[in-house]
Amino acid sequence: MMEIVLITGMSGSGKSIALRALEDAGYFCVDNLPPELLQPFVALEHQHHGNRLAIAMDVRSATSLPQVPARLAQLRQQGCSVLCIFLDASTGTLVRRFSETRRRHPLFGAEQAKGRQALALVIELERELLAELREQAHVIDTSNLRASQLQAYIKDLIGTDKGTLSLVFQSFAFKRGVPVDADYVFDVRMLPNPYYESELRELTGLDAPVIGFLEQEPEVATMQQHITAFLDHWLPAMARNHRSYVTVAVGCTGGQHRSVYLVEQLAQHFRPHWPTLRRHRELDGR
Repeated sequence: MMEIVLITGMSGSGKSIALRALEDAGYFCVDNLPPELLQPFVALEHQHHGNRLAIAMDVRSATSLPQVPARLAQLRQQGCSVLCIFLDASTGTLVRRFSETRRRHPLFGAEQAKGRQALALVIELERELLAELREQAHVIDTSNLRASQLQAYIKDLIGTDKGTLSLVFQSFAFKRGVPVDADYVFDVRMLPNPYYESELRELTGLDAPVIGFLEQEPEVATMQQHITAFLDHWLPAMARNHRSYVTVAVGCTGGQHRSVYLVEQLAQHFRPHWPTLRRHRELDGR
């Protein structure tokens, strides 16, 4: 069976990094393929380069983007396994990246002003043009990710079972922003905080002393039960609706103790029933 990974998303969000990760994983990669060439290119590459193909498409093919969902559906009908990954980032992050690299946004005409305000408007236009593709893809927020983190996340995704809904549990710090790729966000900042225990401050929710502290707090157990009950109830319905991935983000103040602990506990509970991935945004970046 032909395995196809479509990388799409916002300009400046890390698509080149994602393609490098896929190339390292053994995929034949091509950037900026026009949607009109998708079917013939897949057929050609299937003959010459094996069964693993990664393609990047984005707003550089703006006029043809509306064709992509139907063309992907045709490939699935032909028996291809298709995984769509959409890389996103906050507008402020994208403006900063373009300013630092001095690259021109692909939607800018040569005659247009290049100020930060104009760039932000163009980025919002790009969001509108890519909205349908985003709805059908697994979204990764790269705003606070290093290149090595993004590469690891991509390799984790392609290693999951493509035939069923997969869960992604992610811890994060509210002080660094809510992940834009989250389908559900749970705020656990009201729970007892190990940070205020001097012997626990430098540890994380992966360490035994912090785990022991949180296991003794009834409110933590209640929060875990409520999140578990919500997901147990609704995940089968989402699977019946042909969802491929559901990202559950759990946030605390620093993304170090409470959210990390709960992500680990939730992943352990759901792993026997669903393909499950864990991410710790603030810890993975250390």
